[in-house]
Amino acid sequence: MNLQKHPLQIMGMLLLLLFTCSYATCKYGFKDTAPIPADVKTFRVNYLENKAQYVNPQLSPQLTERMKEKVRNTTRLKQTNNDDAHYDISGYVSQYYTTTVSISGTTASGNRLTVGMHLNFKNTLDNSKNFEADLTRTFDYSADKSLSEAETGLTAEIVKNMVDEMFNKIFSNW
Repeated sequence: MNLQKHPLQIMGMLLLLLFTCSYATCKYGFKDTAPIPADVKTFRVNYLENKAQYVNPQLSPQLTERMKEKVRNTTRLKQTNNDDAHYDISGYVSQYYTTTVSISGTTASGNRLTVGMHLNFKNTLDNSKNFEADLTRTFDYSADKSLSEAETGLTAEIVKNMVDEMFNKIFSNW
């Protein structure tokens, strides 16, 4: 196309593009947490025990503290240790086991750690919101490592992911 022969077409296209860009908007929204009712003011996170067959001694205390921290830092709720907390969160590690997931030749090359939580949620102001749920996540690691070696690198990721799972189950719309 010869630019000198069609200046009106080019000018028209530029004006159309300018008009379109100035009036076109794109709005994307994502609602992560459900609105917490105004009358809900307090929460309690009970100690999240480890009842799995294999016990990682670091897991329960870290899960409990990180869950408290996540609720404190992400919601307006105030933490309490009283039995009359509006949101009462409890649960336990129900699964903690490893399986082989990949084999190279005749030896294992990859393992998977499965971590499961049983979550109990009580809303003392609205019993219809109470629930129990089982949450499971998997974490892959090299078969060159023992489970205790893998836990050294995986525990922080396990805690973060399991706390996010519990938080989302309690506070999210999805």
